[in-house]
Amino acid sequence: MSITKRQTKNGWVYDVRLRDAAGRVYTRTFRTKKEADRFESTEKADRARGVWIDPRRASDKVADVVAEWLESNPRKKGSSLARDKSIVKVHILPLLGKCPIGDVTPADVQRVVNTWSTRLGARSVRRHYAVLSAIMTFALDTDRIVRSPCRRIRLPEPEPVRQMAVTPEQLHGLADAVGADTGGMVYLAAVLGLRWGECAGLRVGAIDFLNRTVTVESQLTRGLKGRMVTGSPKWNSTRTMAAPEVLLEQLATHLRRRGMTGAEGDSLVFCAPDGQPLHYSNWRRRIWVPACQSAGLDGLQFKMLRTANATVMVAMAIDVKTVQTRVGHRRATTTLDIYAQPTAAADRGAAEALGNHFLGSPEAEEPSESTPASPSRATRAMNARWMPSGDPNGHPGETGETASDQGDDVGGASKNRTCDLSIISAAL
Repeated sequence: MSITKRQTKNGWVYDVRLRDAAGRVYTRTFRTKKEADRFESTEKADRARGVWIDPRRASDKVADVVAEWLESNPRKKGSSLARDKSIVKVHILPLLGKCPIGDVTPADVQRVVNTWSTRLGARSVRRHYAVLSAIMTFALDTDRIVRSPCRRIRLPEPEPVRQMAVTPEQLHGLADAVGADTGGMVYLAAVLGLRWGECAGLRVGAIDFLNRTVTVESQLTRGLKGRMVTGSPKWNSTRTMAAPEVLLEQLATHLRRRGMTGAEGDSLVFCAPDGQPLHYSNWRRRIWVPACQSAGLDGLQFKMLRTANATVMVAMAIDVKTVQTRVGHRRATTTLDIYAQPTAAADRGAAEALGNHFLGSPEAEEPSESTPASPSRATRAMNARWMPSGDPNGHPGETGETASDQGDDVGGASKNRTCDLSIISAAL
């Protein structure tokens, strides 16, 4: 390592010559001796702490790092790769593609997020930011930067998605509107909790009519350039589920209508009119959206049928592990936080149960014909609060005066007060 001074047509400069971990020489030039000394000291300190980054790699353009990142994960599915390529091409490279990766700061990332927020929804912004954050993490892992600039970035908050509760009657109407060719997918999503790709990728051999089970082992997803490809279920959630007999009868009727038998185990249960695998975009535009409008469920998403599936199972007190396994989630928190929705019936049941526990059951306190009516615990608490003299059960005192007869002598102006939490405390 050395610092040498040389003269150029613009004046004197100082060259710092260093060697990287592989022994290759690299040079940096500065206008002043002070800047050169600072750079050399910093490089030595970083080497001693084990955080040294080759400054030449930090000068790689973001576009070059992105190209390397897209090819770095062989396990990434085609649909995910296609989505990431689209986000990179349209939303990231136009803003950061020509910048050196080492020059990108948190302020730059915040400006990019703010630009996205002016024309995209909050969920889209968060999805694009997740891709950008993954790119910067890759740059960190490949020793191009010391810290990721994707830190403490303020993202827009998405508005809650309006979930539509589908009743059994609406489900039947929707399946009829979808049509005989793919109407069974509606029941598979609602009754078994299958994703669209799992319904479209279901094969005849996956249905065991003897043991009354359905096995989910593949799905159709959109790959590169919009092509439909077959792959494993999301999160590798291969599973075998018990199926109700009425659903299996519907599937058997569907297969007989298509002239198929159990011997054609590799054939798809649902397909396009030309016999080819279903294409999500075409199916949604030509069949699903018109069917929802016809059934009075405009705006319903196919995945909301899975939401209805999880919600009903939770409301029926089925254990969470079973619910998680049937819907194919890696974590039970995903099932409870995102898919299972509160129901009005469950909310009413909770209210009644809490009322009975803390205030007593009205049926249990009904007086018989031979027994005079006695006030409930809450009523006795009110009387104790507002009738300091006399019988706490609500009868007047020995003087025959009631609270209203005593005027302002009972609690001053308290006769005009409203009931407060002290009444509840007395009842407890």
